[in-house]
Amino acid sequence: MRNLCVIGAGYVGLTTGACFADLGNRVTLLDIDEPRIQSLRAGQMPIYEPGLEELVRRNVKFDRLTFTTDYAEALADAEFVFIAVNTPSRADGGADLRYLQSAAASIARHLTHPLIIINKSTVPVGAGDLVADIIAQHKRNGATVSVVSNPEFLREGSAIADFLNPDRVVFGSRDPEAAQRVAQLYLPLRARIMITDLRTAELIKYASNAFLATKISFINEIAAICEKLGADVKEVAEGMGLDKRIGRAMLDAGLGYGGSCFPKDVKALEHMAAAAGCHPQLLRAVMEINQDQRWQIIRKLKDVLGDLRGKSIGLLGLAFKPNTDDMREAASVDIAQMLQAEGARVKGYDPVSMAVAAKAMPEMLLCEDPYELAERCDAVIVVTEWNEFKQLDLERLKRSMKKPVLVDGRNIYDPEKMDELGFIYLGTGRGYPMDDITSILSVHPEPVEGSQRGSRLHRHQPLGRAHAVQGHADLWQGRD
Repeated sequence: MRNLCVIGAGYVGLTTGACFADLGNRVTLLDIDEPRIQSLRAGQMPIYEPGLEELVRRNVKFDRLTFTTDYAEALADAEFVFIAVNTPSRADGGADLRYLQSAAASIARHLTHPLIIINKSTVPVGAGDLVADIIAQHKRNGATVSVVSNPEFLREGSAIADFLNPDRVVFGSRDPEAAQRVAQLYLPLRARIMITDLRTAELIKYASNAFLATKISFINEIAAICEKLGADVKEVAEGMGLDKRIGRAMLDAGLGYGGSCFPKDVKALEHMAAAAGCHPQLLRAVMEINQDQRWQIIRKLKDVLGDLRGKSIGLLGLAFKPNTDDMREAASVDIAQMLQAEGARVKGYDPVSMAVAAKAMPEMLLCEDPYELAERCDAVIVVTEWNEFKQLDLERLKRSMKKPVLVDGRNIYDPEKMDELGFIYLGTGRGYPMDDITSILSVHPEPVEGSQRGSRLHRHQPLGRAHAVQGHADLWQGRD
């Protein structure tokens, strides 16, 4: 059993502390937010993460996990100190290190014995050296300190499984012995361990997240091409993913990435690269494509509904992804603001993040369930791919709507089924809209094989065109 201190009771810190405690260590979780610590002591979680509440309560019960706001108390017996504070984006895209600097200075002021300090927060390259410098400036005795970078790779919604079953665990330090000692903490996980220098470890985190964000933006750009050429992006992604050099993960077209990591990490890496004299054009394109995905939704709605002023639009799902209540950089926030700027009335529903949404989007009308959301709506947009949305009574949903327009921002529904139910269904990269398929295929003097109804090339194309609105006019009669 080791004595650990984790500074920061947010998403990364709370998960890290609870998991290390569950591995048999004694963990003190420190945060300067007194109400948050009081809530944790009362068994109330500040975030939603599947399995976390049970994990925390179990380890509190067995005295392996405690909470405090007192640095002296937290550091008294600690051998290892994990810094897991927030590093939000600055206006210029760089990482705001105020919380990191404050934590390092507080550690130094309360330092009484040798420590290994581990940067768990996502920090710019060189932040490990910054922490070491701050400690050296503020410590009051000769106690030795080593700094180790140990980037986190936790996914919201599956954080506990990711901690306990990591693809790899990365450590970087100027002190190889200190890195080896931190690695010992992870041995029960039987994970692949990589030890490198401090700055390389810091960059591995940014490069990993930037690459995953790039895959998302790439498949979204392909989705836009699919819509123009009449292809199905889901099958394109499936075919691509069968190549082991590419892989299927992160190739789901949709509304782009969000949350606490990808947006700020891509921005921070672009900022670091530019400041170093590089030309990070790919990273800039990744961010631009991601933002464009939100505008595409507005374009599709206007294609079908025309002027959105006075229209009622429902957002099905508000969190940036399923199994979390996190709405940082969520597509729902951007889409709601764009719709409101067009004069639309916006309604929202999410299984978990309603309390967060009420603070983030006070002008949105929040509904009790998907069917109340759909009531008298001109269109419903699937924003978050919660599993429960895949099991909705779609006929009931359609009966509630003023117009049966459903924009599937996450491709969770079968276009053929939605067509059979009478929806005007607009998927993402499912062949909507195709401006002029005739000219594209004009090189073929004979009809392309499979071009009859049922061909995936043509199947969904009419739904996005102007005459599709007229073709579904009978579905709208009496709904105005």
